[in-house]
Amino acid sequence: MDITYIPMAKGFVYLAVVLDWFSRRVLSWRVSITMEAQFCVDTLEEALARPGKPEIFNTDQGSQFTCEAFTGVLAANDIKISMDGNGAWRDNVFVERLWRSVKYEEVYLHAYDSVSEARGGIGRYLDLYNRRRPHSSLDDKTRLFTGPIIYITHRLTGLSRQGNSPLRDFLNSE
Repeated sequence: MDITYIPMAKGFVYLAVVLDWFSRRVLSWRVSITMEAQFCVDTLEEALARPGKPEIFNTDQGSQFTCEAFTGVLAANDIKISMDGNGAWRDNVFVERLWRSVKYEEVYLHAYDSVSEARGGIGRYLDLYNRRRPHSSLDDKTRLFTGPIIYITHRLTGLSRQGNSPLRDFLNSE
């Protein structure tokens, strides 16, 4: 899960998403005018209401993700928490790639005049992203046809920092 800013004609909004690492599918998303933790908690709870439960949930170390309201939802669901290290962009590379796609294929092409216009445009794009846009790592299949939602099944190598991390331990196991 991560947050990015979305520029508009006047001002900006924030976009939070929960991304399935296996299928690259956006499981839930929210747009907000503030970076308060509640919109992240709501996004997380929507994703957890879907079938399947992750063993590990990855975020950065932002205050929205370290607050009791957010970590409490994960703890109540027996989900291990993994937080990216400072400057460790590779730990969250899939969602960083999503931000590039969202911004260059949708946001930068439109100067949204309102929050509702931004929400509508982003919603249409994420629907296209999930249902119709092929992905090279999925043999050019769409995210819709990648099978059941599996949260973390990729084995990554060359992560950017050393140290203990439930995510790194999980990815390097087998």
